Amino acid sequence: MSARQIIAVSNQKGGVGKTTTTVNLSTALAATGRSVLVIDADPQGNASTGLGVDRTQREDDLYQLVSGTITIEQAIISTDIKGVDVIPASTDLSAVELELASKTDRNNRLKSLISNINKEYDYIFIDCPPSLGLLTVNALTAADSILIPLQCEYYALEGLSQLMDTVEMVRAGLNARLTIKGVVLTMYDGRNNLSAMVSKDVREYLGKLVYQTVIPRNVRVSEAPSYGLPVLLYDMNCAGSEAYIALAGELIKQEKKNGKIS
Repeated sequence: MSARQIIAVSNQKGGVGKTTTTVNLSTALAATGRSVLVIDADPQGNASTGLGVDRTQREDDLYQLVSGTITIEQAIISTDIKGVDVIPASTDLSAVELELASKTDRNNRLKSLISNINKEYDYIFIDCPPSLGLLTVNALTAADSILIPLQCEYYALEGLSQLMDTVEMVRAGLNARLTIKGVVLTMYDGRNNLSAMVSKDVREYLGKLVYQTVIPRNVRVSEAPSYGLPVLLYDMNCAGSEAYIALAGELIKQEKKNGKIS
């Protein structure tokens, strides 16, 4: 069986495509026969919605799990997407940072919970909230690596240094094995020069950390969540779907190169 990879999808800036990347990359990897668990660690619960989990199905969610009222096996929901399970989130999760603040294991709670999963997954993706608070720190402490979606806009690199500082803080005190999986450029618009300029600047700044695949700004990608579907199931032939399939291919190639999967 392939080795399990735990990947936190994070960027403290909102609206950069974290959830879209989590949902569609998970779906693309599942289409290759991999088993995937998505942990929705954002109180907005958009990853849960994007995977077709109705809000009425979220009584047993990440908040209940972290609070200790249910087991991790009770929290895992099988989605209609073959090979993709999810631990959903609801707005209740917004209270968890306050509740954990006084706990001695507050930074390691998610890591401990993941270690109790009986089923082996090829990939576990943690969709982080758009902040560098306790939920994100928990995700980075539990993860093997961090995947950073970066929007092709003028302020793309702004705040990235803050995220890198948080990664170093986690490495130093909580999770020495944490690596940067890579940076994926999102919302690329080939009709204007700005996207090309940002892409060039980011690649010059971050080098090989940036994936070759770029995710285009695509209306079908934006429409898909309203139907509770990843874009790959909503319109497999659109540019957005093709990009996420290509990104999944890059990720698999990267893992094979590093000897982490067969």
